Amino acid sequence: MNGLSLQNVRVWGVLFLLAMPVATTGAHGAGVALQSQSKAAAVQQSPTKDRPTSAPYSGDLSIFEYPDRDKKLQIDRVMDLLGITVGKNVADIGAGSGWFTVRAARRVAPTGVVIAEDINPLVIEHIGKRVIKEDLSNVKTVLGAPDDPRLPTGSVDAVLMLKVYHEIAHPVAAMKALRTALRAGAKVGIIDKNGDGANHGVNHDVVIKEMGEAGYKMVGTYDFTKADGQDYFLIFEVR
Repeated sequence: MNGLSLQNVRVWGVLFLLAMPVATTGAHGAGVALQSQSKAAAVQQSPTKDRPTSAPYSGDLSIFEYPDRDKKLQIDRVMDLLGITVGKNVADIGAGSGWFTVRAARRVAPTGVVIAEDINPLVIEHIGKRVIKEDLSNVKTVLGAPDDPRLPTGSVDAVLMLKVYHEIAHPVAAMKALRTALRAGAKVGIIDKNGDGANHGVNHDVVIKEMGEAGYKMVGTYDFTKADGQDYFLIFEVR
């Protein structure tokens, strides 16, 4: 990525999108036009055992861009705890509107890279346009699958899943697949809220259990994000 011109990055993104298989739903979803398709796909992709998951959001992405979100989530402190600094490579799993993607991209620039992953092709298209508009040449997009984020092997130093874990249809399989993309000492952060899985939240003890099954150990737990008594921030590393 280092040394590439913005024009080359734009061309790479177009070719990548043309080459990738088509998916039907996203971690945050995008576009009212895909609401019916994404809801139908969510039913098909929901696990038949273990626990329920939430239908991916499929409405207006602008709801993720409210003005004081940085302050409520304390996103700079989140990035500090994940070791996101200049030169690091970061994955935004279930990137949605790209809210976190653009903030991480600015922090790791000029030598670090952010990979924005989602399983909804409209999300990938949206982020591709956004990073061009915001003149960010260090963002790549990846179209993932419900059981595999499909990140390149050994590609990232840190991962954040921001209010998306409860929507992952096959969490243990997906987190096992993610391990191949992690560099030595990489940290995986999960911000979510307590819930039953189907109500756009999942209890933190369920996340800890599933991450353990996928081969991770918890190395940090915090409750400062949003400070509503329900949100939590967990950090994991590969065992």
